Amino acid sequence: MADKPGKLVVVSGPSGVGKTTIVREVLKRTDCGFSISVTTRQPREDEVNGRDYHFVDRAAFLKMIDNSELLEWAEVFDQLYGTPLQPVRQAVADGKTMLLDIDVQGGMQVACKMPEATFVLIVPPNEEALAKRLCGRGTESAWALKHRLTKARHEVDAAKASGVYNYVVVNDDLETAVREVVGIVQQESRGK
Repeated sequence: MADKPGKLVVVSGPSGVGKTTIVREVLKRTDCGFSISVTTRQPREDEVNGRDYHFVDRAAFLKMIDNSELLEWAEVFDQLYGTPLQPVRQAVADGKTMLLDIDVQGGMQVACKMPEATFVLIVPPNEEALAKRLCGRGTESAWALKHRLTKARHEVDAAKASGVYNYVVVNDDLETAVREVVGIVQQESRGK
């Protein structure tokens, strides 16, 4: 146990906004730890099991829910995503600043269980920029793209209205957004 507990920083935003890219850069520039989420979806081409996510089957995920092993979880586009609870609690108890890269729904669940966390909402500069990023992935059908854009609009509106998010960062320029989140993490870590 550390003399002073660490800090949990939750980075959320709609799918395609660039939160994972931002979090990866923040991790390179700080001494933060990273909570690796668990999911039932298949890995993308550049993703590695244990680095980007813990990829599990649906039965294993449901068992984690039943055993209260998740800080938060959600079903998104027929896939399950969640944050293992124990590694986060242990790291914070050990005085470490931990980053979570989760969607807005997950951020709201974390706020209920760990309201002392810091919440950062990543938003696109506009809907057209988000559509371009999602199309650039090459993984979205026209229907899925339309659905994700509608969901993104609702997520951002709900997050802003919730009062949960301490900071809102517009990802218009990646380097600027990364520097802004690094600054938030450093400021919050000093204040822990």
